[in-house]
Amino acid sequence: MLIFTAEMATAAATLVKTEDADQLVLSAEGEWLVAAAADLDRRLQALDLPAHRPVTIDLSGIRRIDSAGAWLLLRTEHDLSARGNPVKISNLAPTFAPLFEQVRAGGFLTPATHPRPDHSLIGFFAQVGEITFGLFRRAHSILGFFGLVCLTMTRLIRHPGRLRLTAMVAQMEQTGVNALPIVGMLSFLVGVVIAYQGADQLRRFGAEIYTVDLLAVGILRELGVLMTAIIIAGRSGSAFTAQIGTMRVSQEIDALRTIGLDPVEVLVIPRLFGLLLTLPMLTLYANLMGLLGGCLMAWGVLGISISQFLRELQYAVSARTFWVGLSKAPFFAGIIAMIGCYEGFQVSGSAESVGRLTTLSVVESIFLVIVTDAAFSVLFSVLKI
Repeated sequence: MLIFTAEMATAAATLVKTEDADQLVLSAEGEWLVAAAADLDRRLQALDLPAHRPVTIDLSGIRRIDSAGAWLLLRTEHDLSARGNPVKISNLAPTFAPLFEQVRAGGFLTPATHPRPDHSLIGFFAQVGEITFGLFRRAHSILGFFGLVCLTMTRLIRHPGRLRLTAMVAQMEQTGVNALPIVGMLSFLVGVVIAYQGADQLRRFGAEIYTVDLLAVGILRELGVLMTAIIIAGRSGSAFTAQIGTMRVSQEIDALRTIGLDPVEVLVIPRLFGLLLTLPMLTLYANLMGLLGGCLMAWGVLGISISQFLRELQYAVSARTFWVGLSKAPFFAGIIAMIGCYEGFQVSGSAESVGRLTTLSVVESIFLVIVTDAAFSVLFSVLKI
């Protein structure tokens, strides 16, 4: 960024140090442009000023300056202040003031500090406490985002015409239809593995036929919905974070707010509703593919015909077994969509932040899905379901 003043003098960049009775004055003159940044940086680094003495940086002589020159002057102010010198910037032209404000707001003046780790017992407990408070703050932030989404959903219920059906259908295609190959293949292979390992153990007791029972209950009640949720968390949850995070980096979310649109209503609700509708259907598809894989394995290895498999399947499972597994799908879908969108809004404005929070989104989603599944197992056991 280059800012011109009314006077287009071509004087070279200079820095003059003068000493008054009570302060030091650094007078910047000429053109502080990126072409002279290397030489100016060496001269500023070589400044030897007494500590704790007031310093005034006079900018009245500057004719032209760009962001590199402004950064050098602000860095000098920062370094001198860190040494204990009271620093004041004077005679800053109004034309240059926005540039200095923008560079100062960029956050590039404070160097990253890496304190030495404290390996004492007190340091260990301090680190545990810091992590614990960080988890509580994060849980509070996620809960607040959940409340904001609930308020937006309530507003959409009162005004259903605001729901973006086209965006929701597009999300259903991306999270549901496009996920069918990977969900089907992995579920089929899981069914094959469970049938093979179960038959290998039950063969010792001459109870190979009960492989069907093991497979049916395991797939329909637990593994079908859990495997589907984990796959979608890694596939679609990460995509939610990356998409919204990229929009935040490119300031598209700020543009939505500028034109009067609610980012939660535009970006979160279609993804949430789309996943709420597709995950139960994907779970049903995963259950069928898992049973198909187990059926083919039982037929090829155990000699159990397809008719025997289906007959034993009727004895092994009931409608309750099927609905217990399927009832978890909407809860898992809500967790995946909420975490994916929440982490996308937490992106700070850099590509590194997008990648880091996308990874964190997948880890958090899978962790919360498994914790929720464990809670459901305990609840169903208490209710004897």
